[in-house]
Amino acid sequence: MGSKRLDRRELLKHGAALAGGLTFGAVAPASAQTPASGGPAPASGPTMIRGNKELIAYGDRSRFVTSVRIPHGGRPSPDAFGLIFHVATPLQDSVGVITPSSLHYWATTRGSFLPDIDPQQHNLLIHGLVDRPLTFTMEDLKRLPSVTRLHFIECAGNRSTARAKNVQESHGMTSCAEWTGVLLSTLLKECGVKGSANWFVAEGAEEVKGASSMPLAKAMDDVLVAYGMNGEALRPQQGFPLRLLVPGFEGIFSTKYVRRIKLVDQYYMNYNDYGHLRQEATDTALGYQVGPKSVITRPSAGQQLPGKGFYEITGLAWSGGGAIRRVEVSTDDGKHWMDAEFKGTPQRMAHTRFGCPWNWDGKETVLLSRCTDELGAVQPTRAQVAKFFNVALGEVPGLDNTIQPWHVASDGSVTNGHT
Repeated sequence: MGSKRLDRRELLKHGAALAGGLTFGAVAPASAQTPASGGPAPASGPTMIRGNKELIAYGDRSRFVTSVRIPHGGRPSPDAFGLIFHVATPLQDSVGVITPSSLHYWATTRGSFLPDIDPQQHNLLIHGLVDRPLTFTMEDLKRLPSVTRLHFIECAGNRSTARAKNVQESHGMTSCAEWTGVLLSTLLKECGVKGSANWFVAEGAEEVKGASSMPLAKAMDDVLVAYGMNGEALRPQQGFPLRLLVPGFEGIFSTKYVRRIKLVDQYYMNYNDYGHLRQEATDTALGYQVGPKSVITRPSAGQQLPGKGFYEITGLAWSGGGAIRRVEVSTDDGKHWMDAEFKGTPQRMAHTRFGCPWNWDGKETVLLSRCTDELGAVQPTRAQVAKFFNVALGEVPGLDNTIQPWHVASDGSVTNGHT
């Protein structure tokens, strides 16, 4: 028995020889591995990607990964004049919770071209009801204490609609990224806030000077003046060189290319405040706040199940009311619900990935998800919303956070469950 056993020195020799063969050339197959005459040739190795300056300077993804953003809402983008409008992120292909910067959704309400801003020429003015109006350069901001936080942004156009052919069309106007910058409260403390200030107005540098009114309490809580996104500078579509990030609020309030913030003593009606005729700070905060909301991304409309058996149902949940505390999944159109598993620790006002095991029996069914946030708010059905607001079924006033159904046919095809 001992004679058949390789000693340690021999084992190391064989290991080194094998490693050398893998590193410097192909290892000759053993006789039992040699293909028979006329049999199929062994699978060829991967094609090698040759180095080039572009690949070294800024890496590319694999050519086999084809996820792309698409125009949203039936409007071409860019249009005949070269203007870019709403562009939706491919949630159906997402993994984890962070949206790559190049796939982050983008929305505009002003139809303007992207500002091409030299960061050395860009300033942020804070004035109005402050003791010391101040102008901050980009270098000034980067000298101050920074924070890095994970937050989602969502457009009000993100709606559960029967017209959507897939989750990118229905829910692709939300994304989640890691944002870096200075808390707005830090800058306001530098300026000194007067006691009469209750609101602030933020203005960007676009061609049409859109502005948004928000409660001062939000500014002093968690609003971020961001210059970084996913470990690098903001992309131009995301507000380079500087934007506001207003966690949990409708996306239009996260002002891009921000250049001016004014503290005021009353609500100001501005370009961005269409449909938001709010006067009380509490009412405004709740009116602007997103969620709670969830959607199954796999399986979802446009996808095909190859056959019955085991699948993991997975998706995203988020809320402007804080962290997600629970996600439930139904595989029988709401007759029964089971708790999903969090894929990581839920963060406040951030996408949370969930998963749930499912053994599909091959029969027709409907998949649903619903979530509960840290305030105890539960994602509603369309019927619950219609009853609460006394509107027709399918009409959702304001921000839409209703449950999205996916219909699974017996052949494995998945379509939108709304009729």
